[in-house]
Amino acid sequence: MSERIVQVSHLIKEAAADFLNKESNRVALMTITHADISRDLRNATVYFTVLPDTYEDEALNFAKRKRTEFKDYLKSHLRLRRIPFVEFEVDKGEKHRQRIDDVTRDTE
Repeated sequence: MSERIVQVSHLIKEAAADFLNKESNRVALMTITHADISRDLRNATVYFTVLPDTYEDEALNFAKRKRTEFKDYLKSHLRLRRIPFVEFEVDKGEKHRQRIDDVTRDTE
C-alpha cells in the first residue's frame, strides 16, 4: 500500500470521527476504527463500532443518511484533488475480536 493511500485513509478516518461526533445525538457511542480507500482514491469505506450494540442499525442508517453532508465536510476540511465516495460500515471484525478477547479472558 502506498504512503499516499495510507495518508488519505488516516485523514478520512480523523475527519469522519470529528464529523460524526459533531452530528450525532450521542445516544450511542460511535467510534471510528479505520478507513479503507481504493488505490485510485475514488472510493472509501469508513468502519465504526457502536456502544451499546443495540444501536448498530440506527447508527449505520444515520451515517448513511449523512454521506452527502460528510462529503461536503471533506471538501471544506481536506485538501484533496478528488473527494472519494464514502460508504459507512459497522466494523464486524473489531466486534469479533472483542468477543474472542472476552472468551479467552473467561477461560483463564
